Amino acid sequence: MSIAARSLLSPFDLHLFNEGTHGHLFDRLGAHLSHDPEGTYFAVWAPNADTVSVIGDFNGWDKNANGLYPREQSGIWEGFIPTVGHGAMYKYYVHSKVTRTGVDKADPFATYSEAPPRQASIVWDLAYNWGDEGWVQSRGAANNRDAPFAVYEMHLGSWMRVPEEGDRWLSYRELAPRLADYVSRMGFTHVEFMPVMEHPLYESWGYQVTGYFAPTSRYGTPQDFMFLVDYLHQNGIGVILDWVPSSTPTLGWACIRTGAARSSTTGATRFGASC
Repeated sequence: MSIAARSLLSPFDLHLFNEGTHGHLFDRLGAHLSHDPEGTYFAVWAPNADTVSVIGDFNGWDKNANGLYPREQSGIWEGFIPTVGHGAMYKYYVHSKVTRTGVDKADPFATYSEAPPRQASIVWDLAYNWGDEGWVQSRGAANNRDAPFAVYEMHLGSWMRVPEEGDRWLSYRELAPRLADYVSRMGFTHVEFMPVMEHPLYESWGYQVTGYFAPTSRYGTPQDFMFLVDYLHQNGIGVILDWVPSSTPTLGWACIRTGAARSSTTGATRFGASC
């Protein structure tokens, strides 16, 4: 059973969330590892649910094993599950009080997911030792309006392949030195990645996002993606990420319609974590 007492959401977090002004929900929702005590805190927004639980490889994907608890009137369901650690696969089981049906959902705030076509989210420790201090200190000048600005836009999976190995794409770490060398030689100051956020259909080039906080696992782990960005920064190259909030796929397991509510301000479908 989940433990209700352990929460990352303060009353002020709930206040900001309820008025729509919370700017760091990625620090509160999703799956967050704890080492004292050992386990993982889970939180998801599902305002039209009457039951939410965490299912995963740690409980036999049993919807009755680890239920979450509603937090006041926010629509957020949360809970702490002891012993669940780094690398655990999970989804949310969400039962709607409107449709009276339940469905298994990937976590819209996951930081890592199974490689498509598999769909589970993965609890992940995001620790990484960055080496781009020089870039961070100088990026104000590098990104200044008066500074040279030449952007090389690219799709990671089709930029370069390995024909000797079935024409496979390069990993994040394999891309790093090749891309830094090419961009530098060609005189570009920045690279712009077509969406690297997790997406189910490769042919969409990333423009049908199911996980805005998870770099696609097609090319490696979150740390592998960090290495790519870190390497580019260390070579004086800025990184721009395409962000696509307008093309969410209508898949039952994905973010859309998790306790669906209609946004009166944007007209967009909102769900268990503002997709």
